[in-house]
Amino acid sequence: MNDAMDKAKGKIKEITGKITGHERLEAEGRTDQVKVKIRRSAASLRHRAEGIRESLRRDHS
Repeated sequence: MNDAMDKAKGKIKEITGKITGHERLEAEGRTDQVKVKIRRSAASLRHRAEGIRESLRRDHS
């Protein structure tokens, strides 16, 4: 699933948990949203590292 969909699902779970008083569902929704943030951060770091690696290769050529 894509990040936007996972984030939306997490937000829906969080709101539903708040409305119904279901603390576990609310926490699960927040957790789902944090997972998306972590995945995005990891992808960004991976992209930066690849850019640095390519830059170093060009400098050594």
